[in-house]
Amino acid sequence: MPKFHILLFVFLTASMSNTVLAATELGQVAPNIEGTLLDGKPFSLSANKGKVILVNFWASWCEPCREEMPIIEAYLKKHKSQGFEVLAITLDKPSDLAQAQKIMQNYSFLFADKKQMDYSGYGRIWRIPSTFIIDKQGMLRKNGLIGDPKVDTKLLEEIVSPLLSTQ
Repeated sequence: MPKFHILLFVFLTASMSNTVLAATELGQVAPNIEGTLLDGKPFSLSANKGKVILVNFWASWCEPCREEMPIIEAYLKKHKSQGFEVLAITLDKPSDLAQAQKIMQNYSFLFADKKQMDYSGYGRIWRIPSTFIIDKQGMLRKNGLIGDPKVDTKLLEEIVSPLLSTQ
């Protein structure tokens, strides 16, 4: 009987992890993200169809996160009028939220705290930075939990730029 329990546990664990991975498959509808931004405004990914959205999970203590932010900001400034938007969700602890807010003063991203947003359809965000890119139709085009986590100009030009030119 113990073997059965072990096999059942393995099967259920694999089934649950596949459900989360299936929800974030490239070319599929991206799971919704909704909640309240730190400026008090509501946000819903599903209400932003028609825009290309880059969702960036980060933390104030994460050096690679802070290194990619100026690159993302420069791209946002250049392409915002084409329907590009950035949502930065901090995974900081409440004690570090003030530091995250101070960093975000330098950027024009939509900014939210993890506690104010429901992103459960993306599963557990286990690495940062993690960046997801959603096209104008709401389809996932980059899964931040797979592949190279780094966002640079080359990646933005290769993935986001073609999405901005499509209807």
